Amino acid sequence: MIQIRDIKKSFGSLEVLKGIDLTIEKGEVVSIVGPSGAGKTTLLQIIGSLDRADSGSVTFGGQDITRLSQRKLADFRNRHIGFVFQFHQLLPEFSALENVMIPALIAGTPRRQAKERALHLLELMGLEDRRDHKPAELSGGEKQRVAVARALVNDPDVILADEPSGSLDTKNKTELHSLFFNLRDKLGQTFVIVTHDETLAALTDRTIHMRDGQIVTDCEQPQAADTPQDMPVVETAAEGEENQEESREEDREESSEKDRENTITETEQTA
Repeated sequence: MIQIRDIKKSFGSLEVLKGIDLTIEKGEVVSIVGPSGAGKTTLLQIIGSLDRADSGSVTFGGQDITRLSQRKLADFRNRHIGFVFQFHQLLPEFSALENVMIPALIAGTPRRQAKERALHLLELMGLEDRRDHKPAELSGGEKQRVAVARALVNDPDVILADEPSGSLDTKNKTELHSLFFNLRDKLGQTFVIVTHDETLAALTDRTIHMRDGQIVTDCEQPQAADTPQDMPVVETAAEGEENQEESREEDREESSEKDRENTITETEQTA
């Protein structure tokens, strides 16, 4: 889906990326690891079109985005790429719902449709009761889940995450990692994650090791990552409605059974 070919980048005399070649397939969760200064974040920013390479190409589904004008590149980024940063980067004056809606509104989505999509995503994140809260009223884990919902609102080809759990405590970190894999399993979402977290890297489908501006290893995990069990599996809207209907049916059957038992008891007493 994404092909990176011979990407080079320098800042002055410092050569940061030295001819990177990489392919990301749809539905993969790929981690990029390495020591500080290896070029991980620079590579992620070039993939996400936040920075331009000195040479080489970045292709999404056959379209080389390095050849796009700034205006077309901004439009492509808005519609096809989602971002999650170490610090949530939510706008403090807007509610959780409004923060999630903003990229959709920028893309020209009608307000009603953008709101419905944002509400659905907040429900998937378990944040439907926090929709009207501003970032200052949310916990660190809640802020990052709002940021993930915002990244998903335009149904992007890929979500690029730069140290997404770096500022979280252990509990919230585990929940966020679980969320990524739930989204991969349920929605087929592609993730590229820069991380120093060895636990997260070990769970991903592939781990790219970088050093001194080069990829030194590209390792597939022995088995596809199992969804961690610390957070409920994400439900699609259809599955949620189906589960609610099953629950209502069970309630009706239970009520009917109680009615039958009461009728039998009354009959026995009358006899």
